Amino acid sequence: MATKTETQTAEYAHVPAAEMEHLDALVGKWHTEWQARENPDDEPVRTSGTDIYEWLPGEFFLVHKVEARMDYGLYTVLEVIGPYDPDTQTYAMHSFDSRGSEQVMTASVDNDGVWTFADKKMRATLEVAPDRRTMTAQWERTTNGKKWTHWMDMHFTKQA
Repeated sequence: MATKTETQTAEYAHVPAAEMEHLDALVGKWHTEWQARENPDDEPVRTSGTDIYEWLPGEFFLVHKVEARMDYGLYTVLEVIGPYDPDTQTYAMHSFDSRGSEQVMTASVDNDGVWTFADKKMRATLEVAPDRRTMTAQWERTTNGKKWTHWMDMHFTKQA
């Protein structure tokens, strides 16, 4: 006969969705370089930083930390990815940055391993190289939800 503690543990024993394993492709420390344009006719602003993706214990959520030096100083982001929603086939994404902004997006991955991140004002595609040593991303923005404008190109090189 199971004890009360064993029964309670079994009731709360959750297993991450198998789809969470797709996020393993992002795990690691990445040197990141990007160029962005505030307006399409502007010269691109180039910068670099560090992105770290790591599992929160239990592997229900992936934690993403960004640190970059910008013209105005240090810029940091904390993002949590997960859980997976089987109804929409998307991952929830919640991020908070050092300028006081918060953002909610969704992520999805296709059969070729190409990621899409999106909300109502921006979207991106991220491709992880087959050897998982590099990634590239292209970002777009919109002001009206109809016309999308290229905004930023990113390149990630795995450090660890």
